[in-house]
Amino acid sequence: MRHPFIPSLLVALLPSLATAAEETAKKDLTIIELLSKGGWVMTALVALSIFTLILVFLYFLTLRRSTVVTNKFMNNAEAMIRKRDYLGLIAYCHRRNESVARVTQKTLDFLTKNPTASRPEIREIAEAEASRQSGILSQRISYLADIGGIAPMIGLLGTVIGMIKSFMEIANGNIEGTKQLELAEGVWEALVTTAAGLVISIIAMTFYSFFRGRVQNHIAELEAAGTHILALIGGQITEEHADSQASHEVYRPAGMSE
Repeated sequence: MRHPFIPSLLVALLPSLATAAEETAKKDLTIIELLSKGGWVMTALVALSIFTLILVFLYFLTLRRSTVVTNKFMNNAEAMIRKRDYLGLIAYCHRRNESVARVTQKTLDFLTKNPTASRPEIREIAEAEASRQSGILSQRISYLADIGGIAPMIGLLGTVIGMIKSFMEIANGNIEGTKQLELAEGVWEALVTTAAGLVISIIAMTFYSFFRGRVQNHIAELEAAGTHILALIGGQITEEHADSQASHEVYRPAGMSE
């Protein structure tokens, strides 16, 4: 027995089946296909994300304690200071890459050129160079903070451009039939750039917070090492002044009058 309503039912369901198949295809978009919906703004965001990954990789390699202070340098510097071999220590600092070596070199350069300089003057020179080295460390990671602020703005720009295009279609009256679906698609495509910008910003700011803590620890170690070097130099200066005063004292035998 035939059922004439079955073919009719199939015909009625065909549009729904086609729509369901289309929705399934849209849900199966890959990440690359999804990102490609963002246009040229997404290209800029992808480039920014690659730059962020490069910075993170470089910071993991370069932001280490060995770039700020090492036990080898501190031991050799202390030995040379106790021997009062300032010129030898300056030459040694030239061969080293630690930040504390730059502080020591700057301090000794000033001391050798100004032998009569007071301890406050020497301390001022050392603190100024230590502050400069600390600023260099902080400046290096500031690029991640900049990316964290710029990426959402670029993503928002892409969204605004997409929304402008969508509203232009509405203003032109092109919202009939399939145009409505295209309009909705244009809106979510525009929002993709904002989402991508936020993702990049979150990643950049997370690593910025991590490296900022590491830099602060390095700066604290630099200050401690610089203070130790300065104390050694100050102690040697005090001994030199004491020896100089002793050598200029006039010996008078007992009972001798003026």
